[in-house]
Amino acid sequence: MAKSSAVVPQATRSAGAAAADGPVAPAAAAPAGRFQQVLLLVGQLNYTWTNTESLLIYLMAGLGRLDKETAIIIFLTLNTTRARIDLVERLAKLPRTPAQCRQDVLDAMKRMNQQAKLRNKYNHCIYSFDEKGEPAHTQLMRIFDSKNAVKYGKIEAIDDRELARIGACINEIGQVNKQIWHIVRTNRFPQ
Repeated sequence: MAKSSAVVPQATRSAGAAAADGPVAPAAAAPAGRFQQVLLLVGQLNYTWTNTESLLIYLMAGLGRLDKETAIIIFLTLNTTRARIDLVERLAKLPRTPAQCRQDVLDAMKRMNQQAKLRNKYNHCIYSFDEKGEPAHTQLMRIFDSKNAVKYGKIEAIDDRELARIGACINEIGQVNKQIWHIVRTNRFPQ
């Protein structure tokens, strides 16, 4: 039987870790202003997140006692990050999972979930800027129902403090990337 060409890109092994090698500072303001600064950081956030999320394949393979190709199919079949993390957490909680491995995996998934909030905010919003790229705002694309009213589109500024939060989030995701690789190697999960 021919081996499938479905593989996790080699960049997964080092690119996410590269984000964790040093602190991520908000990008220097480009001539286009805060707009460029925000785009660069959000791009880096998405890259680091996607790279780290792909490592869940190895946790699924190891915890589920699967080959990597089967784990890839499962990963791609699950449509959301939440579903992928839920599966990894449930596999870690099986009685057959060694206690230290279980704790390490659950800790990594907790840290990932904490960073997902900010990542989701910047993936599911509208950005608004003036013609000079200033000031930057997000408008959340969520409906908030209360007993007597419907609200939508909460607007928040993207100030220096918020840019620092994005940088810290990128750093934390990079650390989770390293943590997952440690789990995979320590437990000799399929790579």
